[in-house]
Amino acid sequence: MSSALEVGKKLVELCRKGKESEAVSTLYSPKIVSIEPQAGPSGPARQEGIAAVKAKAEWWEKNNTVNKREVEGPWPHGDRFIVRFKYDVTAKAGPMAGQRMNLDETGLYTVKDGKIVQEEFFYSMGG
Repeated sequence: MSSALEVGKKLVELCRKGKESEAVSTLYSPKIVSIEPQAGPSGPARQEGIAAVKAKAEWWEKNNTVNKREVEGPWPHGDRFIVRFKYDVTAKAGPMAGQRMNLDETGLYTVKDGKIVQEEFFYSMGG
């Protein structure tokens, strides 16, 4: 059974390489719960199940070009860990199409039986 630290290290390694989809496929529980601060174009703030989380990740990849990524961590605490993501992206579609943005968010992950069972994201939407 993998510890939260081991799972966190693998998540960081894959995300640094731009392999977020592989991370979801290999590290996430089929019953994953993903919680964003608010609903967005990719769906509601709370999504449950691997199919919903994969669809959210695919939407993000399809609608953004990553110009630069920085992934820091993990910082473990028991069965949880935190990772910081800093992305420089250009939107491909929607009202921000063609605009470059810097995103800075932190994810709190909970691990059970060697798989990520919950992810919660924290970021400011400006203001």
